[in-house]
Amino acid sequence: MKTPKRLESLVEDGLIDEVIRQLMSGKEATVYVVRCGFDIRCAKVYKEANQRNFHQNADYTEGRKVKNSRRARAMEKHTRYGRKAEEEAWQNAEVDALYRLAAVDVRVPKPYNFHEGVLLMELVTDDAGNAAPRLNDLELTAKVAREYHRTLLTQVVRMLCAGIIHGDLSEYNVLVDSTGPVIIDLPQAVDAAANNSANSMLLRDVANLAAYFGRFAPELLNTDYGREIWSLYKNGQLRPDSPLTGHYERVEKPVDLNSVMREINDTLKEEAARQLARSLANDT
Repeated sequence: MKTPKRLESLVEDGLIDEVIRQLMSGKEATVYVVRCGFDIRCAKVYKEANQRNFHQNADYTEGRKVKNSRRARAMEKHTRYGRKAEEEAWQNAEVDALYRLAAVDVRVPKPYNFHEGVLLMELVTDDAGNAAPRLNDLELTAKVAREYHRTLLTQVVRMLCAGIIHGDLSEYNVLVDSTGPVIIDLPQAVDAAANNSANSMLLRDVANLAAYFGRFAPELLNTDYGREIWSLYKNGQLRPDSPLTGHYERVEKPVDLNSVMREINDTLKEEAARQLARSLANDT
């Protein structure tokens, strides 16, 4: 096929030898199947902000650090340079997440290069070597649904242990290769420790998985893995191999009002004593 304009520089620089075909066009990017030497890979071309249906949201970008102070100020003021910087940060978030997650054995496409708004990465394939289908295109048995659900929960836990939450995880952002589910589409990934919405995003991701796989294995609809996982994470107990039960019991201890009032009164007395001491010191 004719080389798309956004891929011409990669061909000229020798990063791509041939553009074979367009694989898909989504809300944030167009993906092409390309040949790089003897390897078949895919090139994800990010769309401009005014062409995307998925808009950057403060809930997703909160907590993302910008090292360059000039760029950070421009992004806050939404200048032309700032908007360009926001676009680059949005794209870099996926690149950084892929490298971090691949390093801890999360099932994501392997990244190879990022050049001028184009991400070169592994082409996820099925048994026959064709582009792998999305999870939502498959009809599952109850047994396979339970297996895939368990696999994806393991990936969610590993991601969280690496400090990352997908933020938009569903059956539409999962491919299924010859060995199982592979998580894709991570430009909206959030920092679990720095984002105030991290908890709700994790719960939503896990709930999306339960709702989808619950169509095939209804017992999954009654699980509460999200709160269980977050509770372990919040208490510093989450590990990549943490056993999960799918149950979570909220433990709420009754408030001891007498103890609270004693603490308040003691604090007020201490402050009054400090003020009296300062007053006497000033008088002398």
